[in-house]
Amino acid sequence: MIQRTIKEVIMRTIKPGKVILVYGARRVGKTVLIKQIAEEFSGKTLFLNGEDSEVETMFLTRSASHYRQLFSGIDLLVVDEAQNIPDIGRILKLIVDEIENIRVIASGSSSFDLKNQTGEPLVGRSYTFHLSSLAISEWLSQTSNAQLYLDLGERLIYGGYPELVSFTDFESKQHYLSELSESYLLKDILSLDGIKNSSKMLNLLRLVSFQVGSEVSYDELSRQLSLSRNTVEKYLDLLSKTFVIFKLPAFSQNPRKEIRKSSKWYFLDNGIRNTVIGDFRPLALRQDTSALWENFMISERIKFNNNLHRMASYYFWRTYNGQEIDLIEESNGIRKAFEFKWGDKEPKCPRAFKENYPDISFEVVSKNNFLNFTTKEQVDN
Repeated sequence: MIQRTIKEVIMRTIKPGKVILVYGARRVGKTVLIKQIAEEFSGKTLFLNGEDSEVETMFLTRSASHYRQLFSGIDLLVVDEAQNIPDIGRILKLIVDEIENIRVIASGSSSFDLKNQTGEPLVGRSYTFHLSSLAISEWLSQTSNAQLYLDLGERLIYGGYPELVSFTDFESKQHYLSELSESYLLKDILSLDGIKNSSKMLNLLRLVSFQVGSEVSYDELSRQLSLSRNTVEKYLDLLSKTFVIFKLPAFSQNPRKEIRKSSKWYFLDNGIRNTVIGDFRPLALRQDTSALWENFMISERIKFNNNLHRMASYYFWRTYNGQEIDLIEESNGIRKAFEFKWGDKEPKCPRAFKENYPDISFEVVSKNNFLNFTTKEQVDN
């Protein structure tokens, strides 16, 4: 079984009177992770599934005495799929406030659901973690650097969902991703916030798929889909909150020469992106390899930082005359610039960027040095 990097960070964070919130898309391994934590925890634990109607019923009587009767003597209470329990945030607040020394872990497949229910009640009482599909550093626990390099093209096409490890042929991987996308995108996402127009949502996602690495115009998307700009932004926000895509805003301190209002959208997992457009062809037959590499590297960097519980903000940079940089990362007041190139040609830092931001380091990330960028690069610098 592949060990998840974030597990040790979570275990060090578990404290009496605190709630650990673990977010992540379906099938990225949240249940396996929190079960492992429960099994390795030294005290008495109780694991509950929030999708079980009996579990939901046991929380209905919201009183301190009721919860003391249920959970006194429990050192660690784990609630999987907690977003299914109405008003779970206030319930967990009452539990950690009223039951001495209890610790709580709650997981959810949608930050839209779980954050809405836990956000305000658990202010000052919770720690939030995001579990993604497998990161490169986690793949390395099962393979060698050389093999990972050889399998790089496969990662760009099929992504890193944990269950893909068990499939040995490409047809099975494609079938799995197709089933996952259909059930996850259609059932989970479209059930949120009363969305009824599934075709518009999926068409929007396809349009974003073809624009990975490019600036996205909300007005253009609204025209192509015959939707209002507000609806397009709402749908993109929901897709972000359900861990399908994420946004990179523009970085600018010189608005006269630099783009500052545009944004780019990327997928948290390459496999989902390729499933949406129905394209699993090998890299040798594709025209979008550079976009796949850029998406893969940015999402891997985010996984790398999330797994270390390292706070960071991410941007892209471009001038009006076309000079650009793929990723600006800001963490602990330190900024770094990265350009992603699949081919052998190594570009130089754009002159305008170098002149305006001499304090920001610049690095090209290619097939030859991506391991440093995604596993151990300058964490303390």
